[in-house]
Amino acid sequence: MTIRTYQPGDERTQAVLFNGAAFALPGFKPATEDDVRRRTRARGFDPTSRFYAVENDMAVGYCVLEPDQGRLGYPWCRKGYEAVAAALYAAAVRSARDRGVRSLFTAYRRDWDGVLGFFADRGFHKARDMVNYAADPVDLPTIASRGGNPVRRLTRADIPALAAMGRGVVRVSDAELEQHVFNSPHFPAEAFWVVEGGGGPVAVGVGLDNPNWPDVKKVDPLAPCFRLGAFGAEGLNAKRVNGLFSYVVTKPEHALPAGLALLAEVSQELTEGSVTSLAAQCPTDAPHLVGFYTRYFKEQGRFPVMELTL
Repeated sequence: MTIRTYQPGDERTQAVLFNGAAFALPGFKPATEDDVRRRTRARGFDPTSRFYAVENDMAVGYCVLEPDQGRLGYPWCRKGYEAVAAALYAAAVRSARDRGVRSLFTAYRRDWDGVLGFFADRGFHKARDMVNYAADPVDLPTIASRGGNPVRRLTRADIPALAAMGRGVVRVSDAELEQHVFNSPHFPAEAFWVVEGGGGPVAVGVGLDNPNWPDVKKVDPLAPCFRLGAFGAEGLNAKRVNGLFSYVVTKPEHALPAGLALLAEVSQELTEGSVTSLAAQCPTDAPHLVGFYTRYFKEQGRFPVMELTL
């Protein structure tokens, strides 16, 4: 058995391997050759970060490393060849170390016990859950105190304040955060709002409206998908969901009043557009934010994020 990296034409093989290995798992959705091809043709695709186990000229397993994100995939193997998973995993981790990646994470459905157990056996620990929420606009609180702290659009001068208040949730550099906010191909910078306090920004929120994106009630809330625009999803592969609302604050005690001010501003703008349901996503290691969403949104589901320090 040998381990090699991606070669043109592996798209069909990879789809077949995944479908054959995962079809019995809860919530399974089959992969297609076109699905894989779109990823291999995406900007920034690195063929040296995708590994295949080959035996007698037949690919019997594969494992995907996304070094820019630090995300590691499960090694999916053909039935009868599950033993090659260890070699695929080792090759991917070795490549991550060689690239200077300092930590890895993985995210799968919470009911994929065997997959999660594979990573736990290799030292990964659960760092947090990502909780998915939804809310009907009619169920949101009526904000009577809209004359409180002023709310305005975000500017580039606010990036240092946003980075500071996002620490522990936002996991990219200040420069990457600025790029994410002001140069995204998916949403305008005008989607971001700031709650002003006496000494500067108290909170920053975002609301995304795009009628071409799916309604939050039509996506699988248990799928391990980061939601585009949610703070904490910067730099990651993310699923687009219409009506996404997310925010961060300078201090936990600001979470409720600032969250309500932003929710009032954002929800009014979104529901005047194409949004019929609001979506949110929040990590459980930001309990002050989880408390806000739990109060005003309904939890749809969650998935674990597991991490390993290299």
